[in-house]
Amino acid sequence: MIGIVVSNFNKPITDGLLKGCIKSLKENGLQENSMNIFHVPGAFELPRKVKNLTENNKYDCIIALGCIIKGETDHYHYISQAVTNGIMSVTLEKTSPHIIFGVLTCQNKELAYARSGDNEKNKGYEAGKAAFHLIRKRNI
Repeated sequence: MIGIVVSNFNKPITDGLLKGCIKSLKENGLQENSMNIFHVPGAFELPRKVKNLTENNKYDCIIALGCIIKGETDHYHYISQAVTNGIMSVTLEKTSPHIIFGVLTCQNKELAYARSGDNEKNKGYEAGKAAFHLIRKRNI
């Protein structure tokens, strides 16, 4: 079972990441009923939800998807660092399940759209591919 946690902030971009992730998992043979999708308000809430999902032993892998875009203030730096450190902390604390970091940290919207579109650069697609690879190695 795969848990996917998606930030609603920058929704057009995170929807693209989610679409790419699901596409990748399906291409590798996973059915949609093998995926549970959870939405959180923003990227800052991703680490807590990921940590909560690790505690019930239901998931082989948890994928965090979000997007932080640089604005005119330092907020971008603080949120990017907090989310990255939060997910890393959970990853180091737990040996299972696998956790995949699919959070974009982009300098502008154009870069974010380029990495969440229906193309080979979609980071959600890459996150799904990485999750499948880790699950397959575990089950061999």
